[in-house]
Amino acid sequence: MPEMTRGKKVYELKISLRESQPLIWRRFQVLNDITLFRFHNILQLVMGWTNSHLHQFLVGQTYYGEPDPDYGADCEDDRRVRLSRVLHKPQDAMVYEYDFGDGWEHDIVLERIVDPDPGAQYPFILEAEGACPPEDVGGIGGYYEFLRALANPRHPQHRDMKAWWGGPFDPKLYDIRARNEALVRRRRVGRPDA
Repeated sequence: MPEMTRGKKVYELKISLRESQPLIWRRFQVLNDITLFRFHNILQLVMGWTNSHLHQFLVGQTYYGEPDPDYGADCEDDRRVRLSRVLHKPQDAMVYEYDFGDGWEHDIVLERIVDPDPGAQYPFILEAEGACPPEDVGGIGGYYEFLRALANPRHPQHRDMKAWWGGPFDPKLYDIRARNEALVRRRRVGRPDA
């Protein structure tokens, strides 16, 4: 077994975007010893977000993120907490919130724990459904209004939304191969957050 995976486990997880219909979700694998901050950066690539906003995790009654006295919220530093500390066994779950303005909330469930495959690289996306909504579209409600406006040339915001987005948008499109390639590129350049 390669040195980098010795003594580690692989977490197979499912992340689902709350209130999305049909459900926008991803199933992926990561090593269990990564920090929550690194996990956040992986989630950004897995989902398709651009890492342009704040984030936090909620496990039970505890928040994990970047401590900021301006927000007054008591949270643990996600750079100091490992994924294996907050998720222990299958069906353990947490909430991941991205962009406090738009309020994108995701449910994350640990589905399986397996030994690393000697030939595999982690993280790795296994399955996915649904495109990631555009950043700054106004949360889940804004996203569905955006889709309605783009789909209907008579919608009062059709022209504005089309110009804002810059072209067509396919809510079903998700390219697993491209996302996995992005994860590989991030590992190759030695990014500590990937």
